[in-house]
Amino acid sequence: METSAKFGLIGKKISYSFSKKYFEQKFQKLLLNNHSYNIIDLENLDNIKNIFETEHLKGLNVTIPYKEKIIPFIDELSDEAKEIGAINCISIENGKTKGYNTDAFGFEKTLLLHKKENQKTAIILGNGGAAKAVQYVLKKNQIPYITVSRTTEINYENLSENLVKENLIIIQCTPVGTFPNIEESVSFPFDGITENHLIIDLIYNPEYTKFIRNCAEKGAKTANGLYMLEQQAEKAWEIWNS
Repeated sequence: METSAKFGLIGKKISYSFSKKYFEQKFQKLLLNNHSYNIIDLENLDNIKNIFETEHLKGLNVTIPYKEKIIPFIDELSDEAKEIGAINCISIENGKTKGYNTDAFGFEKTLLLHKKENQKTAIILGNGGAAKAVQYVLKKNQIPYITVSRTTEINYENLSENLVKENLIIIQCTPVGTFPNIEESVSFPFDGITENHLIIDLIYNPEYTKFIRNCAEKGAKTANGLYMLEQQAEKAWEIWNS
């Protein structure tokens, strides 16, 4: 008899979710009738240990703002999760939790799919959990990068057009511009963008953020976060079933 298995997504204010739809379609395709995937919307992590003890719970995805904050509650981390300092996937087996970062896997697939030979250095916008996975992948692929955030030396106020011109990979890792605030964008010198640039915005809803649209107008090659999301979800599924 097929055993029942529960999965879910932990985050805050996450009524919209790619993961729920993605995994429910997967269960249908694989005829896994007693698998379920729920959205677990949490104000804070006070109750997280109880959630981990939910009967038949096999795995969780983690999204904003808990990718870093949840780590102290996890029994064990994979090597890449340790190095990145953020997780987005948890497996639960015999009461033990293990944290993984499948964002890195998904982002690397996206980057290598689109990157051209002349695109050698990068600017990362944002410094949260998703940005940490991006930093890890760039280091792994020996791509030097500059991180721009509100608190870094180079920030949204002083990032120059010239610096943008010199770094042909731009990765937007903040949630700014996510549905429903689709007309918002981080402050950015778009005049530095050229047709030689590769722009990756990790947001997938909307499909084309204001940031991507502004860059596309300058002739840049653009990619959103959908492929990365699909790839990280597939990796999570592999982890939960290994």
